[in-house]
Amino acid sequence: MTTPNVLDPDWIVPDWPAPPGVRAVCTTRAGGVSSGPYASLNLGDHVGDVPASVAANRQRLAQAIDARPVFLRQVHGTDVAVLDAATADDTEADAACTAHAGLACTVMVADCLPVLFTDAQGRRVAAAHAGWRGLASGVLSRAVQSFEDNEGGRDEIMAWLGPCIGPEAFEVGGEVKAQFEAADTEAARCFKPAGAPGKWLADLPALARLRLQALGVRQIHGNDGSVGWCTVANASRFFSYRRERISGRLAALVWRER
Repeated sequence: MTTPNVLDPDWIVPDWPAPPGVRAVCTTRAGGVSSGPYASLNLGDHVGDVPASVAANRQRLAQAIDARPVFLRQVHGTDVAVLDAATADDTEADAACTAHAGLACTVMVADCLPVLFTDAQGRRVAAAHAGWRGLASGVLSRAVQSFEDNEGGRDEIMAWLGPCIGPEAFEVGGEVKAQFEAADTEAARCFKPAGAPGKWLADLPALARLRLQALGVRQIHGNDGSVGWCTVANASRFFSYRRERISGRLAALVWRER
């Protein structure tokens, strides 16, 4: 059993200047009890894994971080759940925020981009699930808006981008490129032609950085689009729906210590 407050050494601890009392982590495949395509720390209860294994994995995570992860029912939308002690798992939303200590804003991914947030004072934290649909629709904008009562303004909000499908693996159609360019012409530089006609390789973390910068967020850390962050390219470390179809889920979490 995982010792409380001891994270698995393979998990990713964000390298960002978060204030004292704000903690964050992104899990990998390591540290769980699931088997087969879900090996080993699958945290998704909707992907076909044995329910008892998922429950055990979630319990290991909660013990490791000494906080309660609140798992959302993600639908590639833009709703933000405001977490308190009464918030139940399976609340439908694609982002979460809280000012309460001991509650971990949690998003699950298997190619989509997890984005974690805090303010400079550590009064509030948030997490967003940013696949291309949610990113294009404004999920990061909604997450940033959850800090609007922050006295320091948006320039005191910091963001961390976790692992996701990389720019050499994320092939999309022209309609996806057009949707991003309609919102910001600068988005064109985040796409390059793929091998097939009408197909493009999209740089999801670059698109997220562009959107965050447009929102006034200046402190952006984490995923720079290099291959070590790519969920598709690193099969032994990350789950990937695009690579495997039958796949577990990673989780990225941020919380205020009790």
